[in-house]
Amino acid sequence: MTAFLALEDGTIFHGESVGAEGVAFGEAVFTTAMTGYQETVTDPSYAEQLVCFTAPMVGNYGVDSGRSESAGVHAKAVLMREARGPAWTGWLAEHGIVGITGIDTRSLVLRLREGGSMRAVAVATAMAEDDAVAAIKAQPEMNSRSLVAKVSTPEPYVFSNHSGEARVAVAVVDYGCKRTILRRLAAAGAHVEVYPYTTGADELAEHDAVVLSNGPGDPEPLREEVRTVAELLGRVPILGICLGHQLLGLATGHETFKLPFGHRGANHPVLERATGRVLVTSQNHGFAVAPTDAREATHVSLYDGTVEGFDFPELRARSAQFHPEAGPGPHDGWPILERWLDEVRRAA
Repeated sequence: MTAFLALEDGTIFHGESVGAEGVAFGEAVFTTAMTGYQETVTDPSYAEQLVCFTAPMVGNYGVDSGRSESAGVHAKAVLMREARGPAWTGWLAEHGIVGITGIDTRSLVLRLREGGSMRAVAVATAMAEDDAVAAIKAQPEMNSRSLVAKVSTPEPYVFSNHSGEARVAVAVVDYGCKRTILRRLAAAGAHVEVYPYTTGADELAEHDAVVLSNGPGDPEPLREEVRTVAELLGRVPILGICLGHQLLGLATGHETFKLPFGHRGANHPVLERATGRVLVTSQNHGFAVAPTDAREATHVSLYDGTVEGFDFPELRARSAQFHPEAGPGPHDGWPILERWLDEVRRAA
């Protein structure tokens, strides 16, 4: 079946449907990661987005349930130059995801870099192009959208149950948490409990430490969540990741803003200010903490100077905009989680 992608500026990209039939509205974005296509579309941070892969072939090593970053699929559509393998395309169809192959992804990415991430629709059914463009205008923009309620766990649950002298009880606030973060914490010996995004500071502070997870959408409208983070400061060790990093930034007086086309991929250079070392990192975010010379900004993006990490020793809080769990991605940031847990153990 023929299919197409329409952008809100009227640009049309044609291709062939290889996933589910239907219409998918969302924000058109791109990722430069060469691998991890299944992890990408199951990452809750991609909620309400139509994901274009810059890698020329997608699906060539199949799918496996162990690679999924959540229980469901969160990307609304997948846009590819060449989809490979019936396992991958069948998996897209099975999960109700619109998939389009044959897209001129190079031109699409250039358009998004020039015009910024924009509202779009992926069409794999009978629909006129003019009608599709008109329908996009009725869709909400990503600015000011709070999406964590759609992806957070409705009830607390125990992910890993460790006991003994080395036990560290970690509360993970689920704003759209990736499973790899939970796996890495558990592998490092933490007793991991996952909580809804609405959980209050007093309940979270009963644990040895708190992780503020990744998640989708704009951090600015999450005022109650920012207030909770502010109430936790100084009471318990905190580690923020991605959206959690942005919430920590807002709770400490920093500003966030929407990036033109986001940071999504597995090759983003980040400067560690204290050492001058450059980390190659995995990233997925459309909003960022504004550049600052404040000493608490420990890491910065070498692309645009946005803040990639904080450390507030007196508040017992630190964060990373990039993904230290690297699921998937380079391992330069791997030590962050383990070192943080070791510090929590020593301080307990």
